[in-house]
Amino acid sequence: MDDQTARTEYVDVAGGRIAYEVVGQGPLVVLSPGMADTRSTYRFLAPLIANAGYRVASVDLRGHGESSTGWPSYSRTDTAGDLLEVVRALGGPAVIVGQSFSGGSATIAAATNPDLVSAIVEIDPFTRPPKTSVAALLRNAHNYGRGALLLGQFVFTGSVKAWSKYLDVAYPGRKPADWDTWLAALQANLREPGRIKAAQSMIKSKPVDAAAQLANVRCPALVIMGRDDSDFPEPEAEAAAIVGLLPDGLGRYEMIEGAGHYPHAEYPQQVADALLPFLAERNHA
Repeated sequence: MDDQTARTEYVDVAGGRIAYEVVGQGPLVVLSPGMADTRSTYRFLAPLIANAGYRVASVDLRGHGESSTGWPSYSRTDTAGDLLEVVRALGGPAVIVGQSFSGGSATIAAATNPDLVSAIVEIDPFTRPPKTSVAALLRNAHNYGRGALLLGQFVFTGSVKAWSKYLDVAYPGRKPADWDTWLAALQANLREPGRIKAAQSMIKSKPVDAAAQLANVRCPALVIMGRDDSDFPEPEAEAAAIVGLLPDGLGRYEMIEGAGHYPHAEYPQQVADALLPFLAERNHA
């Protein structure tokens, strides 16, 4: 499989159009990134999944990448609807993989359209309003406080520089070899009209819509979490809490050692090693 053959395709939905690219052949897997990111975040993971025998669609969120701007809203429920339209366009059902903001969208898509979603994978997801103790905050105050401060700066200023500093903290382990060129491309995309506004709107939205749907999920779910994710005071506790809110027996989680908020880009092979057996179980069920 040659990922250079992938080209941008679009699906029209109410309010705009969503960009995506497809590689590979086989059962459908849809990859959705977090806010202020593009589908290029899956540039390492998508080929690994495709080479294992899957058709992989990497999607740009509304307002991001090559998707259109100017949407009336940017909630997780909105993104769930966009992902479902991609699944319909490509012919489902699909496994939806959502990272960060999109983790909650994967939950909503699965709960509301079980005929189109056969399983979900959530990577370092914001799927429920964060709950933590003062003790937990103090234990991880150095990294957690810095990441939270930079996120706050981004929300209030819309500064691409602040977002870039946040990413440096959010990738605590092995930065990709193409880090400098990838980051420059992301910065250029975020500076396009309307894209910062989209990202700010997403980060301001609380995942109450996703949390409300966790108990309604009826398909298998896998949570993959970076052990050193500074967005959560206790990453493993967050992963366990999400699994605990799913119906009994449907969810499990895997931790990626040394990874931060973006394990799929820091340690793509380790993430693939956790994800591919889960996909194989679905494919042979």
